[in-house]
Amino acid sequence: MQERTFDGMQVLFVEDDALVRQGARQALELAGLCVIACATAEQALPYLTPEFAGIVVSDVKLPGIDGLELLRIAVAQDASLPVILVTGHGDVAMAVGAMREGAYDFIEKPFSSDLLVEVSYRALDKRRLVLENIDLRRQLENREGIEARIIGRSSAIAKVRQIVLSLAPKAADVMILGETGTGKELIARCLHDFSERRKGNFVAINCGALPESVFESELFGHEEGAFTGASRQRIGKIEYASGGTLFLDEIESMPLSLQVKLLRVLQERQVERLGSNQLIPIDLRVIAATKDDLLLLSEQKKFRADLYYRLNVASLTLPALRERREDIPMLFEYFVLQGALRYGQGAPLVGIGLLHALMAKRWAGNVRELRNIADRFVLGLLDETLMPSGSGRAGSLAEQVDAFEKAIIEDGLRRLDGNVVAAAESLNLPRKTLYDKLKRLDITADNFRPH
Repeated sequence: MQERTFDGMQVLFVEDDALVRQGARQALELAGLCVIACATAEQALPYLTPEFAGIVVSDVKLPGIDGLELLRIAVAQDASLPVILVTGHGDVAMAVGAMREGAYDFIEKPFSSDLLVEVSYRALDKRRLVLENIDLRRQLENREGIEARIIGRSSAIAKVRQIVLSLAPKAADVMILGETGTGKELIARCLHDFSERRKGNFVAINCGALPESVFESELFGHEEGAFTGASRQRIGKIEYASGGTLFLDEIESMPLSLQVKLLRVLQERQVERLGSNQLIPIDLRVIAATKDDLLLLSEQKKFRADLYYRLNVASLTLPALRERREDIPMLFEYFVLQGALRYGQGAPLVGIGLLHALMAKRWAGNVRELRNIADRFVLGLLDETLMPSGSGRAGSLAEQVDAFEKAIIEDGLRRLDGNVVAAAESLNLPRKTLYDKLKRLDITADNFRPH
């Protein structure tokens, strides 16, 4: 039987028969497990704290508190704690009833050492996964400031947080670049919330969602009678954002006829409502976001070059999710917790098989796509192509890190058609280091070369 590693985890074994207790302890210790052996449930109770990193294996028939009562006490304190009951011959019906009350599994006497070890392994796998999820949730809950808003441990997202904190107090307008779904509005809100302008309004406009017929009125406002249907005065978004921040998402979609008017507003910091001759002073910061190359669009006469240079005083490029895969577990857990609160139900545990599937995706929709999948996971509607066929066992931390690292390297090779030299440069790794990783992780670069 293959030995597994469960560092820091314990098996709390309760058995009043000294010989059985000693034999089971030896079998579990030979399998590499740390054992706490108790003759009674009363001796075991002090170990059952909320922080107990292990499982319980208990005989049902014990002097004093019996195994069934110990099960009830353990489950009442921590419903996720695996409790394995050891029953006598003919007590199967009772054991099945105990499983309905929360028992993880049961073993019928007499049992083999291999069976005891294998069932304990499975229970410890489950317990480790629960504890890792709890630890991750605690990390998310304990985050403060910008780390609670822009989630992730990767160097790419750490750089984004650093730039946001650097730009937030400045008066300069900002251009945010990034693929669809990378979180451009979130970054814009952080630039606002971590600045002195946070007391003013944050006004967001999706330039691609507004019909051209109402765009000018929405942006600049209008006076009563300015056009047919203008029955009363309207304050435009620019004026409403004065004292705060105006966020123009999908700026590349703004009609050319309005770009020149916006340019004038940005240069003069004054706005004129439709149907009015009065210039209204404004004090705002403009943050524009785009998924396109505005400089290329300006060369193609599809975007005004002067507006591009006026907006692009400071720029911030957001990484695609596939460029920071190490953030996927934390982001997914965060979205699962949010979804559980939003839909008013418990947050399901995120298994290692699902994490592996998430790490292997291409993520064309980036963080927005990840959030949608988290919502479907919470609602029990996750696509079968993502859900692993079996729960499987959660690997050790080292095994999980290897799996994530393998996914990142394979994605780099896939993007670069199996070119190891180019992949090493892209991953910022010495070439020899990458070759060593390819060998250790059993990755064949030829598999990624076009045929």
